[in-house]
Amino acid sequence: MGRKKEKISDRKNTEIEIVEDFSDDFSEQNEEKAMSEEKISVTVSTEETNKRVDSFLSEKTDLTRSRIQQLIKDGNVSVNNKSVKSSYKVEENDRIEIIIPEAEKVEIIAENIDINIIYEDKDIAVINKKAGMVVHPAHGNYSRTLVNAILYHIKDLSGINGEIRPGIVHRLDKDTSGLIVVAKNDKAHIKLAEMFQKKEVKKTYLAILKGKLNRESGRLETQIGRDADDRKKMAVLKENDKGKKAITNYNVILSNELFTLVKVYIETGRTHPIRVHMKYLGYPILGDQVYGRKDSEKRQMLHAYKLEFLHPVTEKPMKFIGEIPEDFKNALKNTKLEVDLSSLEE
Repeated sequence: MGRKKEKISDRKNTEIEIVEDFSDDFSEQNEEKAMSEEKISVTVSTEETNKRVDSFLSEKTDLTRSRIQQLIKDGNVSVNNKSVKSSYKVEENDRIEIIIPEAEKVEIIAENIDINIIYEDKDIAVINKKAGMVVHPAHGNYSRTLVNAILYHIKDLSGINGEIRPGIVHRLDKDTSGLIVVAKNDKAHIKLAEMFQKKEVKKTYLAILKGKLNRESGRLETQIGRDADDRKKMAVLKENDKGKKAITNYNVILSNELFTLVKVYIETGRTHPIRVHMKYLGYPILGDQVYGRKDSEKRQMLHAYKLEFLHPVTEKPMKFIGEIPEDFKNALKNTKLEVDLSSLEE
């Protein structure tokens, strides 16, 4: 028997041969491919000439400029089969090749870190993640993650995503709190991944927005992709740009002249969809220093508070509510959004 706790309730004309896209939350299994050597080939078009090669490649791939500069320094970038410096200006028909070396294998250690497991059986576990915790290890950050904690507290995990992300089917941003479902075996993992792709898992969030949103509800359907000016950020792209469809539905719970509390349901898995869409609307999330301006809060007031799906093995309807963290409650109080929190669990 499992244990059960309370509250179940553009790339324009550029030719790119191989580029991994890591922007889709529900297809993150692809990240494991980045652990082996990867080759990216790019051909420069007429309108793209006279740009620094590091800047050009950062615009045309998902690699940051600093990462590209390091690859150039290490001799992993060539133009027409010759090594170049970062300051090289690209010319028409230049053939640029990037070799991304196989990542150094890292042992992920189980760590005794307190996590809130609100449900667990032999197939899945559901965790209410606290803000400030990265979900899985990545370059330069191999400890104090949710995975390190899960390895300590949950002994049986799906191995589909390898050593770096065992059991992880989807994720939350570091500074977003809330519910994550973890697969404890491969059968559950495969089924959950399929359910996410088919939009059969309903994820509902709470967010505090800056400004008074005058509409009671709305639906945003746009293309989202890398921001042309900052490749670390996402942005709503024009229709003819090569982004990915992102759909966000929202309902206003309560508002005043300065702030709005909304319930948000996303239909697609993308990087930062709610944060990007709220900025696009003109009502950035309180505390979001990436997509808004610095304010009194230390992190974005975004909480994944409800998960609904059919159990991947038993097919029993499952509904989980993630308790709202204290900092979110304090933000509600400070913004004078007085609301009965128990009513949000309906």
